[in-house]
Amino acid sequence: MRFICFVALCLGVGVMAGKYTREMNEAKPSDSDGQTVEFRIAKLNQVWEKAKRMQLSPVRLAELHSDLKIQEKDEMQWKKLKAEGFDENGEKEAQLRRNFNVILAKYGMDGKRDTRPLESNSLKDHDTKEGDAFDDPRLDKLWNKAKSSGKFSNEELLSLKREFQHHKDKIHEYNILMDTISRTEEIHKNVISPLEGDAKEHVLHQKHTELKQKMKDLNQGFERLRKLSHEGFTEDSEFREPRVIELWEAAKRANLSKDELDSLKEELHHFETKVEKHTHYQEQLELSHQKLQHVEALGDKEHIKRNQEKYNTLSEKTRDMGYKMKKHLQDLSNKISRQGLQHNEL
Repeated sequence: MRFICFVALCLGVGVMAGKYTREMNEAKPSDSDGQTVEFRIAKLNQVWEKAKRMQLSPVRLAELHSDLKIQEKDEMQWKKLKAEGFDENGEKEAQLRRNFNVILAKYGMDGKRDTRPLESNSLKDHDTKEGDAFDDPRLDKLWNKAKSSGKFSNEELLSLKREFQHHKDKIHEYNILMDTISRTEEIHKNVISPLEGDAKEHVLHQKHTELKQKMKDLNQGFERLRKLSHEGFTEDSEFREPRVIELWEAAKRANLSKDELDSLKEELHHFETKVEKHTHYQEQLELSHQKLQHVEALGDKEHIKRNQEKYNTLSEKTRDMGYKMKKHLQDLSNKISRQGLQHNEL
């Protein structure tokens, strides 16, 4: 009997140890005072704390958290590379700084009054004014024409609207990046450092190359929307999600072999499932927040506690899924660019 109890105890300790180790690995970092913090980099924690004081929607706050996690991952990787003697010209460091500034601008934390609409939550599509849905004359004209053409079913119109919304977000991102680069160049002009002249010139060239590529992507995206609006969806459309469609179009332009395209197509189908699951969780988070606000107004402490716990769990899950989805998107984009570049060099 004692032996059985001993074995059971060992197994129990083993299970607990495994769980404990897993939790330790996933434990949140601490600052210099031993206080638990959200990120391992001080400036990211400052941004996160500031964001929590702002009146961002739950979905947008979860999106910011995912963006900051990606930034944290990239900066930690860069520190490792830097310690190993890489990035001597500071190109990667400049890109990371630019990405961070883009995050600040995107969520209205750059100290600059931005007249562009920051809330682009697809859950609020029903609030947009008829005939002025996308804040861009070309997009609005194209959308109204497609909507009144009679070529699209209600379901197809929703898919098309998601594509238009995605393009609108891309325009917004481009404008933020352009503004960020312009301000960075102004700062560089005021700093006299002859020793860094060549490196600085290289970084500026890299920035403008990135801008040109984004403008090219925008033009290709608009051309696809124009074609789609005139011709409608084809039965052999491979994907539904705009980000996945964009990756697939880029892959087809990248001069990949049939085997590589087939392999990538399968991976993109998995990614699309991940995107759809994340969208579902965003919708559930929004609904959970609305319910929590309703319960708080009633003042029932037990109900408030229960709904707060549900909301916190959903919020955590949405952030985690958002990070994994964005990391997967980043990996796929890099993979397509790398394979395309290899083929062009052959």
